[in-house]
Amino acid sequence: MSAPTGPDADGPGRPPVGPSAAERVILHVDMDSFFASVEVLDDPTLRGKPVIVGGSGARGVVAACTYEARMFGVHSAMSSSVARRLCPDAIFLDGRFHRYSEESRRLHDILGSFTPFVEGISLDEAFLDVTGGVHLFGDGTLIGHEIRDRVRDEMSLPCSVGVGRSKLMAKLASKAAKPRASRSGVEPGPGVVEVRAEDELAFLHPLPVRALWGIGPVTEKRLLALGVTAIGELAAVPPDALERYLGTAAGRHLSELARGIDDRPVVPVQEAKSIGHEETFTTDLWDRDDLHRRLHRMVDASATALRAAERAARTVTVKLRFGDFTQITRSHTLDGPIDATPAIAAVAVALLDGVDLGKGVRLLGVSLSGLSDRDGGTQLQLDLEPAGTAGSAAAGVATGGGAAGRDPSGGHGPGSTPAAGREDPAVAAARLQETWGSVTDAVDAIRARYGGEAVGPASLVTPDGLRVKRRGEAQWGPTSSPSTDPDAGDPESLGI
Repeated sequence: MSAPTGPDADGPGRPPVGPSAAERVILHVDMDSFFASVEVLDDPTLRGKPVIVGGSGARGVVAACTYEARMFGVHSAMSSSVARRLCPDAIFLDGRFHRYSEESRRLHDILGSFTPFVEGISLDEAFLDVTGGVHLFGDGTLIGHEIRDRVRDEMSLPCSVGVGRSKLMAKLASKAAKPRASRSGVEPGPGVVEVRAEDELAFLHPLPVRALWGIGPVTEKRLLALGVTAIGELAAVPPDALERYLGTAAGRHLSELARGIDDRPVVPVQEAKSIGHEETFTTDLWDRDDLHRRLHRMVDASATALRAAERAARTVTVKLRFGDFTQITRSHTLDGPIDATPAIAAVAVALLDGVDLGKGVRLLGVSLSGLSDRDGGTQLQLDLEPAGTAGSAAAGVATGGGAAGRDPSGGHGPGSTPAAGREDPAVAAARLQETWGSVTDAVDAIRARYGGEAVGPASLVTPDGLRVKRRGEAQWGPTSSPSTDPDAGDPESLGI
């Protein structure tokens, strides 16, 4: 396989695309049972045991598990209650997002030493375009083995690597490179698998249709209704018929993938689209004041992450899933971007207050989108019904000792509104953004130096002190162990 020695004429900083796409060398690096492997690395007594990382409570989900747990049929995204039935002796761990983030940064440092074209998909997997580096490191298979060796030697963790001329083939190849677990034991995988151009269709077509990107349970069910079970059968369906059946965009996309056509480039920098936080609660909640308090914690965590990314948001969205599993979202787009925690909270609380909670709330979330630079302006006008409680949004600042910060006039800190419930959230959001702009920078600086619980909104003070949400804290649902946290719910996700 011939390969260009560098980026083509599309410009600097871009991977080879266009006519050279057929000659690309794409790698997909995927860590093996990443979260569980990190836990075993840190606690060698877990080696060889069925370890499950995720929410251990009835509403938790499996985030990762060792191959010893997979022998019993456990897999990621499975309900923790089902996993416990399949593997009663499993060791459940709540997970430590900060450790996985640390190891992920080490992984990306290694990957970046081979090519600048690294597209991170998650903490534990990434695509690499090494087309321009084959003259330095050898062909794709050699590079894959070198990456795997370095990850093992420098991180003491296992990974699998797929090699192909497209993202699709590289990702499917990395899955074929992984170990296999069955009742009879764990069979080591080849570690590195390459799909050559001449072998693509022979490799692709026997696979089940669900192996393709974009085919979830609903689409798979519709294809099975047509008698389509394998990718080769999907490739035989006329493209126009598939477009009529699944829709133009989805039909065309899947038809091309089924025929091995995938020209998508590796994109090193992914622009953040949203930042958010969700919590699934151990039991359904009805109390609005309790939900306000939980929402404030999520807003605080999301706004902190927003400012850390040096971004501001124009759209605030509140998501609720009720006890009967129905789900709704309420959102509002502002005239200008905001990033101050109290300003975002004023909008979020008003949105929540417009929802009937009669069914009980199973999940509550907030997300910030419409991102732009922090100096993109401030929101001046907002029309929300019903008007929320601006005072609850500006609950003041508390230090790690648990005392609420008070201003000299006896208010609750900058931007407080003593007359709770009387101020329109439109006015509150604009005023709070203006008055809290410099304050939030100071709060972030204190947290960066002394820790996240050094200072924060007074509304987050509990009898045990200031309790703030951390990114990835119990990320996969509630745990089965009693919690000292008065907010018994746990976040499902917080990310960029």
